[in-house]
Amino acid sequence: MRIGIGSDIHRLVAGRKLIIAGVDIPSPVGELAHSDGDVVYHALSDAILGALALGDIGLYFPDSIEDTLNMDSGDIVRFVYDKMTEKGYRIGNVDINITLEQPKLKNYREKMRKNIAQLLNTSLENISVKAGTNEGLGDIGHGLAIKVDAIVLLEEI
Repeated sequence: MRIGIGSDIHRLVAGRKLIIAGVDIPSPVGELAHSDGDVVYHALSDAILGALALGDIGLYFPDSIEDTLNMDSGDIVRFVYDKMTEKGYRIGNVDINITLEQPKLKNYREKMRKNIAQLLNTSLENISVKAGTNEGLGDIGHGLAIKVDAIVLLEEI
């Protein structure tokens, strides 16, 4: 077994979509990013790459090239999934923690879990998505940012 952790944070700005785990969330602000800014998919991908000791998504999808501009972050997860299976691993479980002041995410969590499970070709019971606030503290608490932490357990096939 191998364990990996990933973390991502993005500034929230007007004029961008708020996309979390492949779900377009109605919001007046969205993630400022070179790609679509999906912080869950970014943190998840980094966690898997970390478990495999293969670096981070910036090595494979740098924000300095046009090819990655506005890319679907689901493509990043698919790329990382392929690396994982090539190395002979599968998902044991995934635990995602989203920190965001607004909007509330409880009505979207199951769709997020399903999207992640589908991308990783694993059972829904292996995917946990939790959401909380920063209690009004710091940039996240003031509605200026979103942060995600992800932990994965990989099992050898």
